[in-house]
This record gives sequence, structure tokens and C-alpha cells, in this order.
Amino acid sequence: MNLKGKTIQLRFVEEPDASFILKLRIDPKYNQHLSPVNQDLDAQIKWIRNYKKEEVLGKQFYFIIERLDGVPCGTVRVYDLREDSFCWGSWILNENKTRYASLESAFLVYDFGFKKLGYSKSHFDVMKENNKVIAFHRAMGALETGEDQQNFYFEISEKAVEDARKILKGKVF
Repeated sequence: MNLKGKTIQLRFVEEPDASFILKLRIDPKYNQHLSPVNQDLDAQIKWIRNYKKEEVLGKQFYFIIERLDGVPCGTVRVYDLREDSFCWGSWILNENKTRYASLESAFLVYDFGFKKLGYSKSHFDVMKENNKVIAFHRAMGALETGEDQQNFYFEISEKAVEDARKILKGKVF
């Protein structure tokens, strides 16, 4: 499956990406709404090695988001695969992103989950303070399914994503 948009593409994470990922995850500009990470490069490499075993088994998928010229600009992960739904997160985009990298990467993740993996919906959580991302998901058609002290929980259908794509077609893509 081609995970390529107009200005970005997704590719599976590899061990050489460890330093890029670690740099993103420890940068205070990008990690405010992420779970903390060990600042040890060897630990990140070990995590990727373990992840790659999960990828082979089809249990989770971790992507580098990169511009079409090959410059990495973020990460995103698909995980917590259920009977009818997939979760996505670890979504970070840095200053090297393209203008519409957020939208493009979200649509590419949905294409992967719906078309490649065959799911009919997606579930995810967003920390309550992450207002920008909450607004993004709501604008895409995600519905709030619950909350706890720290997070809002959402679900989005394949139809809602396709409706959002139709609305944005020509305006963005």
C-alpha cells in the first residue's frame, strides 16, 4: 500500500530513526501531551527492536512521517488493534513539516487502518489540555465516547473520515 500524500509520506520506523524519535520525544515544544520517555538512545533502539517484532506479527505499526524529499518531520503509531477498531497516537510533527502535514498524515493513518487493515472505525484518546488536537479530531468528525481525569476518548468511523475528505478535497488536497 502506498502511504504517500501530496507533500508527505509514511514509512515504517527503523533502528536508525532512534535519535530522531528521541529528539522529538524529549523536546519540550513537542512532548507536552505525550507520555514521558527515557532519554537514553540505547533504550530507544531497544524499544524499536522490540517494536519491530510486534510489526511483523501485525500487532502495531510505527511510522516516520517525512516530506517527499525524505526529510523526517514526525511520527505516528497505530496500535491497540481490536476486533473492529484501531487506535492511533504518538503523533508528533516538528518544524520541518509541510503546511498540511497534520491533515495528510491523519488521512494516511486512516487509509492504513481502514483500507489496509480492514477496520471500520478508529478509537483514540487525547489529553484534555491538548485543545488544538481535540479541535482537529472533532472537526474531522470524531465523537467523544468518554473521559477520565486526564483524557478525552474518541471514536471515528470510516464514513466520517470520508465525509471530511470530501469537504476538504480541492481546498487542501
